[in-house]
Amino acid sequence: MGLRLVRSGTHKDARPSLATEADVRLAYDAHGGELYRFAVRATGDDGASQDIVQEIFLRAWRSADRFDPELASLRVWLFAIARNVVVDHHRAIGARPWLRGLTDQPDDAGPPVADHSEHLVHEWVVEAALERLGEEQRQALTETYLRDRPYAEVAAELGIPVGTLRSRVFYGLKALRVVMDEMEVTL
Repeated sequence: MGLRLVRSGTHKDARPSLATEADVRLAYDAHGGELYRFAVRATGDDGASQDIVQEIFLRAWRSADRFDPELASLRVWLFAIARNVVVDHHRAIGARPWLRGLTDQPDDAGPPVADHSEHLVHEWVVEAALERLGEEQRQALTETYLRDRPYAEVAAELGIPVGTLRSRVFYGLKALRVVMDEMEVTL
């Protein structure tokens, strides 16, 4: 990836850092293009997308102390920031409709192509959050919510009462919310 690795005193693993300007440059080299493509698909505007990528890395650098590689990878964390910046961009356009016409795109450009990247970012974030749950809660949420299977069927397969499965789902969702708050992600 090219990111500078620093050794933490409590961890044996090396982890990426955004502590210095050079670290941010390395992170930009590793992820900037992908974030730019995400922004272009989300906005349909090259100029706004360049501003969005700049804002992503500015926010990442300013909040570098909150990045925890044990919660999510640098890539997932940057895409979570990207999603928030894109949402902020769309809110700004909504609040200032006269900005809609200020794009780098020709007037005859059609609407932006359908974007599936935000869905992918959500999947990565949810997957990273689920990894932090206990096996029973993770399994209950995966089978009932993500795979949309009936409670009775999942409970029978696991050999547990439906009430137990419902409890695992309930407490799993609560734990998932806490994990997502710790990751500073809103979906």
